[in-house]
Amino acid sequence: MPIRWDALLARHTASELAQALAGARVQGLRLDGETRELALLFEDRALLWSLHPTRGWPRLTGALPPSDIDLDVRGRVAAVDAPADERLLRIHLTHPGGRATMLVVELMGNQWNALLVEEGSLVIRHVLHRREAGRIQRVGATYVGPRPLERAGVDGEVSEAEWLAVLGPLGETERTSTLVRSFAWTSPLNAAALLGAPEGPGAPVGLSVGHARWKGMASGAPPEPVLLETTAGPQPYPFPLAGTPARRAPSLLDAFAELAAAEAGGDAGSIGGAGHGLLVADLEAAVRRASGRVERLEQELAELPDAAALRGLGDLILARYADIPQGVTRASLTAFDGSSVEVELDPAEPPHANAARFYQEAARSERAAQRLPVLLEQARDALARLHDLVARAKAGSISEEEARAALGVRAPRPTPTRDHAPALPYRVFRSSGGLEIRVGRGARHNDELTFRHSSPGDVWLHARHVGGAHVILRWPGPGNPPARDLAEAATLAALHSKARTSASVPVDWTLRKYVRKPRKAPPGRVAAERVETLFVRPEPALLATLAASPQA
Repeated sequence: MPIRWDALLARHTASELAQALAGARVQGLRLDGETRELALLFEDRALLWSLHPTRGWPRLTGALPPSDIDLDVRGRVAAVDAPADERLLRIHLTHPGGRATMLVVELMGNQWNALLVEEGSLVIRHVLHRREAGRIQRVGATYVGPRPLERAGVDGEVSEAEWLAVLGPLGETERTSTLVRSFAWTSPLNAAALLGAPEGPGAPVGLSVGHARWKGMASGAPPEPVLLETTAGPQPYPFPLAGTPARRAPSLLDAFAELAAAEAGGDAGSIGGAGHGLLVADLEAAVRRASGRVERLEQELAELPDAAALRGLGDLILARYADIPQGVTRASLTAFDGSSVEVELDPAEPPHANAARFYQEAARSERAAQRLPVLLEQARDALARLHDLVARAKAGSISEEEARAALGVRAPRPTPTRDHAPALPYRVFRSSGGLEIRVGRGARHNDELTFRHSSPGDVWLHARHVGGAHVILRWPGPGNPPARDLAEAATLAALHSKARTSASVPVDWTLRKYVRKPRKAPPGRVAAERVETLFVRPEPALLATLAASPQA
C-alpha cells in the first residue's frame, strides 16, 4: 500500500526520529538500489526505510546483522530535521575527526530517494537511486535540493482575512488547487479538512473553520498521531482530519510499523507482534535481492561469447598474418571456407598478440561456462529457500532466530592457529598481460600493502568513496600500464569493495608514489594526488579468470 507524504508528515516524523535517535552511534549504512531500501545501522537497533513507490514507511527494528553491501559510515546522530514546508527529511551525522554528513531522504511524489551528502561542500558521497535528468543525483556531484515551494504562512501567520481573500472568490473546484499552491503545510491529503469539511453531522463548516484548523497545525501544535482510513488505504498522519475516518496511534512510527507488518502478512497483535512482521518484510527484501542475483547470473550465462568462435578468430589471424595492415582497428580476412570475416583488432598490438587475446577470451568463456551453471543452481536453491521461509514466516511457523539466520548472521571466525607462518597482507592475481595485481586482505592490511609491499612506480587503485581493498598493479614503467591490465586491476578493486553490487563503479588510480598516509589517520585511510578515475563493471567472473598465484 503506498504512503503519501506531505510537509506536515515529514515535519512530525523528523521530530519523532530526532527523539528516538538522539546521540545514537551509527555502525553502517545500507543503500539497496535494487529494492529501494535504506538501512541506517546502529549498535542496538536499525532504522529501515522503504523508498519503493509501492511502500514508503520508516520503521525502527532491533539490530540487524551486517551485510556485504553495507557502507562503513561510522559516527553519531547529531540531529534529525525537516526543512519547513518541504517533503524532505535530514539525518545529520558527525564522524571521527570532525567531519559531518547528512543523510537526505527526499519524499516528493514518486521520486523518493536517499543520499549521503557532505555538510558544507554538499558533495554527494552515496546515493540510493542515481538520477541524471533534472537535478543530477550521482556520486561526486554537488547536491541540489528540490526547489522550495515558497508558499505563504510557513510560520503559521496567515490571517483569516488573507485566507478568505484568496479562497473566498473561487468555486469549489478551484479551491483545492489554489489552497495547495498558495499556503504552506497544505496538501491534497488535508485539503478537504482545511477547506471546512464538517467534523460530523451538524458540525460547523466553511473557510473560517478551515483556517482555524490550518492555524493549529501550521503553528506547531502538538501532534495527535492517527491512521487515516482513506480510499487508498490506511495513511499515517500527525493530526485527525475532519471528514476522514481515523483511529488513534501511539506515534507515527508505531503507525508505520503497523502498516509494514500488515504488508508483510503479519499482525501487530499476533505472536511476535509488529517486530515479527518487520522480519517478514526483511525476508521479502532478501527474496528480491536473491531474485536479482538469479536474473544477473541468467543474463551473464546467456551473454557468454562462443568460445569456439573466438578461438577460430585467433586461428584466422595467425593464418592470415601477412594480410593484416599494421596499426588498424579492423581487418577483413578471408575465412577458411572462403567467406569474408570482419575482425576487431587492438592497433597497438601485433597480430600474434591480438590472436592471443582471442584465445584468452575463449578460455575465459569456457571457464565461465563451467562455473556459471553451478552458481546459478546455487542461487536458485537459495531463492527457493527464502520463498519457503517467507511463507513459513507469514504462517507464524518460523522463529526470530531462524529468520535472522536466513538474513545472514555471520558465524564467529575461527581463532587462527600459530603453527603457520603469517599470511601475506594481500592476495595475488595475474592480469591478462601477465602483470601481478596485489589485492589487500582488509582495512588493517591495506596500509601494509600500500607502503611496504609496493614500489613508488607501481599503480595504486581504490574504489571511490566506499570501503574496500587497496589494490597494487605492479608496473616497472615507464608511462602508464596497458589499458586492459589497468581495467582488470580496477575491476578487482571494485569487486573487493562495498560497491561490488553496483552496475558501474568509479575506481581512482594513481602512481603509488603519489599516495601518502595522513597523520593520525585510521587504518586504511590514505590521501592520494594526481588521481584519475576509471568506471568499471564489477564482473565476478573475473575473479576466476585471473589466475591467482599459490600465495593467494
